[in-house]
Amino acid sequence: MATSQAPTRQAITLKGSCSLVTEFFKYAANTILFQRGVYPSDDFHMVKKYGQTVLVTQDLALENYLDRILKQVNKWLLTGAVTQLVLVIISKDSRTSLERWVFDINVVEPPSDSTEPSSQKPESEIQAEIRSILKQIVSTVTFLPIIDDPTVFNILAYTKDSADVPADEWVDTDPLAIEASKSQQVKLRSFSTDVHRIEAMVAYRYEG
Repeated sequence: MATSQAPTRQAITLKGSCSLVTEFFKYAANTILFQRGVYPSDDFHMVKKYGQTVLVTQDLALENYLDRILKQVNKWLLTGAVTQLVLVIISKDSRTSLERWVFDINVVEPPSDSTEPSSQKPESEIQAEIRSILKQIVSTVTFLPIIDDPTVFNILAYTKDSADVPADEWVDTDPLAIEASKSQQVKLRSFSTDVHRIEAMVAYRYEG
């Protein structure tokens, strides 16, 4: 008689962490696109998330695009194949990179000398950390240069060589870097689950 094995605590933690991280990227991307005016403000509506109001796109094409990307990101997270996600804001006319929103994805290694299972981090604590990052993204408008030009955006994923990359959706591309002499960087807050730690920063073009 076949028997099904109950999923281990580790497997549940990994899957849950991947879902939390993927969901964070969705709301972070929406917040950036709204705050930086890449899409008209009328394209967004308010939803309650993480105990606060966040803005999410109503543009079906954009929503489908982000969902497709995040579905693949979630698969890469499950296999530990993705190390960094970058949202790049680009001038539509000159194709110059204006801002690079960088999210480093690190896997949290359990202490090797620990025999006791570590206590799980409460989801409320994780959500509080995510809230802080999203609020910080909103507050960046106080120091980031005003963008007057029409803009577009691109999402880059940095993966390990062993990653399974769908050739019809992802292609090798230029890193869309900002020249070091014209780049300013600001480190943002981070958040962590029992499995992942996400470090955020924004680099922006500064011609001053």
